[in-house]
Amino acid sequence: MSSVENINPQTMRKLAKEIGKLMSQSPDGIKLHVNEDDITDVQASITGPEGTPYEGGQFRMKIVLGENYPTNPPKGFFVTKIFHPNVAKNGAICVNTLKRDWKPSMGIEHVLTVVKCLLIHPNPASALNEEAGKLLLERYADFASKARMMTDIHAKPKQAKDESDPSDKKHPSDGSTSIAKKIKDKAADVKKVKKKKQLKRL
Repeated sequence: MSSVENINPQTMRKLAKEIGKLMSQSPDGIKLHVNEDDITDVQASITGPEGTPYEGGQFRMKIVLGENYPTNPPKGFFVTKIFHPNVAKNGAICVNTLKRDWKPSMGIEHVLTVVKCLLIHPNPASALNEEAGKLLLERYADFASKARMMTDIHAKPKQAKDESDPSDKKHPSDGSTSIAKKIKDKAADVKKVKKKKQLKRL
């Protein structure tokens, strides 16, 4: 369920600015996708880093912003199936940046960069996937083999995607200026709605 109407206009404007910047200049190996209908649903594709069992894969993840963002951290989920100690079977990501280490000054770019680093340096001490964590510590070769197999099956496209693929229509990868404008307009609409509600209470 969208929490866009519960996010204050100031946060929406800040979010619009950050998204616009990220879409014009994303970190290496990260491609941002924005849902124009719900800007609290931010998705990205992360390229599996070289030298890891995830190399060559394209991992789709989503960042869900709650109504108290950025005071409270967003939640991160992998949409693409992945065998990783810090990723639960439902895709939930366990990383300190999204928990106790979170600071309101951190933004979406920081979250995406940390998640990419997690593909390079998994942390078995806070494993959500116990099997992956145990294999990583005790039998790395077996861990790497299973992680590569999952990458081959779920994260490597079998054929080039058609440009008219409907899955990309909700999350376009360009047009950052128009998206930023839409977000700002949405923020203004939210402000008007809240003002009307306040007037009705009087």
